[in-house]
Amino acid sequence: RPATADLAALRPGLHLHLARQELVSGVGFIAAPGLLGDAPTWLEWWQTTGEGGVRPLLLELDPQQSAYADYTHWDWFALPRDTGRRAVAGPYVDYLCSDEYSLTLSAPVEVAGRFAGVAAADVYLRHFETAVLPLLRELPGPAHLVNARGRVAASADPAHLAGSLTRGPDFATVLERARVAAWGGLRLVPCRPVPLVLVLGEGLAGPVSGEARG
Repeated sequence: RPATADLAALRPGLHLHLARQELVSGVGFIAAPGLLGDAPTWLEWWQTTGEGGVRPLLLELDPQQSAYADYTHWDWFALPRDTGRRAVAGPYVDYLCSDEYSLTLSAPVEVAGRFAGVAAADVYLRHFETAVLPLLRELPGPAHLVNARGRVAASADPAHLAGSLTRGPDFATVLERARVAAWGGLRLVPCRPVPLVLVLGEGLAGPVSGEARG
């Protein structure tokens, strides 16, 4: 089996990704339990610093000492593992990496057809909102973005604040089918390839069709 030292080969690519992607604050690979021969769990994770550099995330992953040793129940790991698809977790306070209100985007990694872990990236919510709110506000009515669980990632609708839940529609199915849907006067537009759904209020059934991109 591979060892933790073998994951050092990922670092040049991770560092380059951090340098090129302005929205991304952290990026890495999270190993499935049992993948590595010398550690039961592992995060090969790198973050930006306030000075513009990068630094590794150093965690104590001893199950007897750390609440972070079992990360398999967190959405950013569990959803890609269980569905085989990309996921967006949050917004949530990221006590693991930054203590910032964040989104984590993740995707399953497979080796020879077997789940090996997830590739993931963190985006601070304040940066994400700065990027997408101007676009949402251009729409002629209330609009917000939610993840597969209905958690609001960004909103130009005062009735749906970031971090709150939008209940009712099956957003996971909308993302899986990758087609525009309607529910209770709302228009649900999957945003491919990012697994978010654009929720449009009544009166916004106009030019948006198929899927939203951006």
